[in-house]
Amino acid sequence: MKKPASISMDHVLLALRETSEEREIRIRSLFDFFDNSSLGFLDYAQIEKGLASLQIPPEYKYARDLFRVCDANRDGRVDYHEFRRYIDAKELELYRIFQAIDVAHNGCILPEELWEALVKAGIEIDDEELARFVEHVDKDNNGTITFEEWRDFLLLYPHEATIENIYHHWERVCLIDIGEQAVIPDGISKHVKRSRLLLAGGLAGAVSRTATAPLDRLKVVLQVQRAHAGVLPTIKKIWREDKLRGFFRGNGLNVMKVAPESAIKFCAYEMLKPMIGGEGGDIGTSARLLAGGMAGAVAQTAIYPMDLVKTRLQTCVSEGGKAPKLWKLTKDIWVREGPRAFYKGLFPSLIGIIPYAGIDLAAYETLKDLSRTYILQDTEPGPLIQLSCGMTSGALGASCVYPLQVVRTRMQADSSETTMRQEFMKTMRGEGLRGFYRGLLPNLLKVVPAASITYIVYEAMKKNMALD
Repeated sequence: MKKPASISMDHVLLALRETSEEREIRIRSLFDFFDNSSLGFLDYAQIEKGLASLQIPPEYKYARDLFRVCDANRDGRVDYHEFRRYIDAKELELYRIFQAIDVAHNGCILPEELWEALVKAGIEIDDEELARFVEHVDKDNNGTITFEEWRDFLLLYPHEATIENIYHHWERVCLIDIGEQAVIPDGISKHVKRSRLLLAGGLAGAVSRTATAPLDRLKVVLQVQRAHAGVLPTIKKIWREDKLRGFFRGNGLNVMKVAPESAIKFCAYEMLKPMIGGEGGDIGTSARLLAGGMAGAVAQTAIYPMDLVKTRLQTCVSEGGKAPKLWKLTKDIWVREGPRAFYKGLFPSLIGIIPYAGIDLAAYETLKDLSRTYILQDTEPGPLIQLSCGMTSGALGASCVYPLQVVRTRMQADSSETTMRQEFMKTMRGEGLRGFYRGLLPNLLKVVPAASITYIVYEAMKKNMALD
């Protein structure tokens, strides 16, 4: 059977309809499935136990062979990078034979294509046996085998994935009557418990925003000040007006935004992906960027009134040492300025989404490549390196679009009718370029603690909710 040439991981990602980030999460989850003791590496006993939980009998010696194949440096343990290299090689191998069997190249293996491949390999199989084979692999019961189903069936098979070996693997393992117990762990499939992941992410975001609320309040107050004001004088002013509570003013609304914004963005992204990708929904990096940007714009528009009220709450003067009531502030905006006022500054907010995401993504990938080349000697970066790259790229992206954020905040805080152009010219004439970067320091200081806290809380929530 002739192997297709020039198969790359991009082909695998397209076949799985998966981003590289989603794939990384999936592989990490599978590694954690075996590493249930959280040792950071796998030994033979862990692999044997993991395969046993998948109802693969130990007498088939797959655990020994899988351990040997993964343990590239022969040190008696398999770290994540070795495991990742095995997964990379195996998925490429599985994609090659999948493509060879899928002679119609329609993205799935039909029963007749599988039968033809088996016959060419000298394996005689009757219709009933073929139907059982397809039924076992075809998890959605639509009569065909997608690459994701093919991958799930063979990912942990440590031997060469020839059609003969695949058939004998099915004979030995999959004809055993094990009922409903033989399940692929959640980490193998990208269709994980999304609602619980969303909840974990929402709680992580809420904790992170609360922890960095003082920096957020400081940033917003500095952004709206026309005259030069230093960080320390502004901190003293906030303390003088409201004491410690002043640094957390508006945080309630900020936290309330997390869940709806994440949910709307996620749903919009899932709907936009197939629309942008066309038939099959397979999209590349630029299309994913566009879909993500559009989803972000939809989410931003939906929750924008909350953001405007938060800004007003953070920038208004305390009355008698007390912040205004949220409902009264909202009512005053509605009565005095009308419903349109809740969308002041939306345009600069929206036009900054795509540039920010593009700069963030490009910087992240560049930093990952540099770390892989100069620090890790061609091994894949681990979670800490990825977190560092993400924080740096996020800070760079935020800095590049920061002038738009300043214009947006000033439009939100201004009760008079003003356009983006008017606000831009007013800032330029009165303060020069420096005015567009007021509050940048506390904004950058938020990056490290916000990302770190989000990551730590998210990982803890995943463990508590059995999402690992």
